[in-house]
Amino acid sequence: MAEPAARVLDTAEAVEPIAASVRDLRLKFPGDGPLLFRDLSFQAKRGEKILLLGPSGCGKSTLIQVLSGMIPRAVEVPMKCADQLHPSSWAYVFQDPDTQFCMPYVDEELAFVLENLQVPRDHMRDRMREALDAVGLKLPDMHTPISTLSQGMKQRLALASALLLEPEVLFLDEPSALLDPEGREQIWEAVKAVSGDRTLVIVEHRIDEMLHYVDRVVLFGPEGQILGDGRPDFIFGDYRQELKQYGIWHPGVWQEFRSTQPERSSRLVEGRVPGQLKGGPLTETGNPAPVLELNQFQVLRRKQPIVHVDEARVYPGDFTAIIGHNGAGKSSLLLGLMGLLPFTGMYRLGEQVIPAGSQRRVRKQREQALRRIGFVFQNPELQFVCERVLDEVAYSLIVEGYTPEKAMQEAEVCLARFGLKGLEDRHPYQLSTGQKRRLSVATAMVRKPDVLLLDEPTFGQDARNTFAILELCQELNEAGTAILMVTHEMEIAHQAAREIWEIGQGRLLSRQTSRGMYDKEACAAKAESFSSVVEVGV
Repeated sequence: MAEPAARVLDTAEAVEPIAASVRDLRLKFPGDGPLLFRDLSFQAKRGEKILLLGPSGCGKSTLIQVLSGMIPRAVEVPMKCADQLHPSSWAYVFQDPDTQFCMPYVDEELAFVLENLQVPRDHMRDRMREALDAVGLKLPDMHTPISTLSQGMKQRLALASALLLEPEVLFLDEPSALLDPEGREQIWEAVKAVSGDRTLVIVEHRIDEMLHYVDRVVLFGPEGQILGDGRPDFIFGDYRQELKQYGIWHPGVWQEFRSTQPERSSRLVEGRVPGQLKGGPLTETGNPAPVLELNQFQVLRRKQPIVHVDEARVYPGDFTAIIGHNGAGKSSLLLGLMGLLPFTGMYRLGEQVIPAGSQRRVRKQREQALRRIGFVFQNPELQFVCERVLDEVAYSLIVEGYTPEKAMQEAEVCLARFGLKGLEDRHPYQLSTGQKRRLSVATAMVRKPDVLLLDEPTFGQDARNTFAILELCQELNEAGTAILMVTHEMEIAHQAAREIWEIGQGRLLSRQTSRGMYDKEACAAKAESFSSVVEVGV
C-alpha cells in the first residue's frame, strides 16, 4: 500500500491542540491474516500524559510507531488511513534498547544526539552528565562500551539520549521493563521532572510507579480495538471485567491471582523439602542430592572476576529467584552457568563436575554436560535459529532426538500454551517483543531440562502470560526441573520462588526462603495505594 498523506505539526499553530493523531487506520503485517487495526482513530492532545494499556501483541507499540511516523517511513508496513498528524519534534524510547544505539560508546552515543542539535563541543560534557544523572546511570567513565552495560543500564542510556533531544512529544515503549524497582521509580521521576508541558504517549505493563501521573488511559482489546478511553479511575473502575477477561495488568491483580490459586500458593510459599517432588537421587546420609552445586565459583569477563559465589546448592524441583540492582551481575551469573562466560571454582551438575578451561577437549566436554540445562536469554532474539515460529520450538525437540513429526506435534501444543497459536508461520523477528519473549521461553521449556535458567522471562508480558509462565514453571518444578530465574518482579520472587538469592556488587550476598522475605505489610500498602486510584481517582 502507498504511504498515506500526513500533515506535520507546525509549532507556530498555537490554535491546534492536537500533538499527534491518526484517523481510520488500517494496518497489516506481511504474512498475517487479519488486519491489526480496522479503522482505528486516535489522537493525543498537546501536554497530555497518555497510557496505552492492553494485552501483549494487541498493537500498542505499532500504534506509537505510526503516530511518530516511523511506520511507514522507516519501517515498511502496509497501512492506510484517512488522515495523519505527525509531531515535528519527538523522541522515541524502544522496548529493546539495543535497537536504538548508533555508536559503540556511551559518550559517543550522547554526543551523536548533541551534534545533530548543533550543541558546541565545550558544552557537551555537562549536558551529557546531566542527562545520565537524570536517569540514574552512574558511570565512572562515560567512554564506556555500551556492549558492557546490563540491559537495564542500556535502557537508562536510551532514555537519556531521548531526553537530550528536548522533544515536544515523547513516545515511551516500556522504558522501565528491564529495571529494578528502585530504577523504575527513578526513571519515572526523571520523566516527570522533564516532561512539563510535553506530550507523553506511554506503553507500559508495570503501572504502579506511573499510574498516578498519567491523566488518560486508553484500553485496547486483543484485536487492536479500543475498549475504553478516559481517566484512570474511570478505566480501572468501569472496565474491571475487561481487564480481568483479557489478562491486562491492573490494580489488585496479584491479590486476585493469589485468591484463585490457594493450593498453588500454599505449595510455593510454605516451602517444601528440596528434591521431594522428583524423588531423585539421595546422598549417603539419605538427604536429597543437589542437581547444581557451586563452591568458590567465579564468572570472568576479560579474565577479571565479575561474579563470585562462595557456596550454593540447588535441588530438583527448586524454584530460585535471583534479584539485585541493574549491573549487579545477575545475568553474568547465568551466562557463567551456561559456559558462555569463562569461570573458575567448583561447578557440579548432578554427579558431574563441569570443567573450566579453554582447551578444545575441555570445551567439548563442558558443552556436552551443559545440554542438561535450558536457557532463556534476556534478549530473546539471541537464541532464535529458525525462520518460522513453529520450527523454532520443534528444533529444540529434534536436537533431543524427537522425530520431525513428533517434534511438530509437540511444538504446536507448546505454542498454544504460550498464547502463540496462529503465529506458526511468522518469522520470529516479526513478533512483538512480548511474543518473542514467550517464544524464547517456550523453546527452553519444551525440552523439560534438569535445570532451567530464565533471564527476565516475564518482561513485556501482560498479566495473563506472566501467570501462564509461572504456572508452567510450577509444572516443571513438580516434574523435577530446578529453575533459577533472574527477575525484578518482587511479587514473582515472593509468590513463586522457594528461595531468593540476592546479588550485589558482583557477589551472592544472601540466600533466604521467600517466606522469610515476604513483607506482608509492604504488599498490603501497595495494594491499598492501587485501590485508591480506583476509589478516589487520580
